[in-house]
Amino acid sequence: MTNTTPTPRTIATDMNPTIEAAVSDVRPADLDESSGRNQKGSKTGRLLVLCAIGGAVSLALGTYAKVHSPTGSGIAAFGFPAVLPMKAWFTTVVATLGLTQALSAAWMWGRLPGLGSAPKAIAPAHRWLGTTAFLFTLPVAYHCLWALGWNGTTPRVLAHSLLGCAFYGIFATKMLALRSQRVPSWSLPLLGGTLVTVLTGIWFTSSYWYFTNF
Repeated sequence: MTNTTPTPRTIATDMNPTIEAAVSDVRPADLDESSGRNQKGSKTGRLLVLCAIGGAVSLALGTYAKVHSPTGSGIAAFGFPAVLPMKAWFTTVVATLGLTQALSAAWMWGRLPGLGSAPKAIAPAHRWLGTTAFLFTLPVAYHCLWALGWNGTTPRVLAHSLLGCAFYGIFATKMLALRSQRVPSWSLPLLGGTLVTVLTGIWFTSSYWYFTNF
């Protein structure tokens, strides 16, 4: 005669046939959730590293401007009567291109209601406008660092110096994040928006001041 005495496992399974199925459903989900948390933490950590690199760029520029002895000499005015109006207009061009960058990025991300999907030409235009804006910053930054150095004599000049150094640090972080697949999806819009905000502050503390006083 066959022994049919039920074991504790058999009794548990007979009382609730879905126990093993439930366990098998929960375990992969738990693993997926844990993996998702680890991946999210890894992406955030990667972004923090890139921000640290950008901070080092800003600090290096500020340190150089502080320890460097300003020459007080102007550079090429690129057809303008003096360096100061050249810087004011170049910064205006950069600020205008920066706002265009923000709008084109928002269009590509589908954040401009009523315009529909962005055409394919927007992406290369976005990149070339950004490159052009960066090139226009170089003569301005070079003159500020080489001829003027760090200056905190007034709140406006101090804010301009801080924002100028911060701009290149944020720009470096954004460029690194743009080429990395291991950063949070929200990092690029945040960095781009911060960059445009800082650029607007630079314009107000330099070009706007120049246009309203000269």
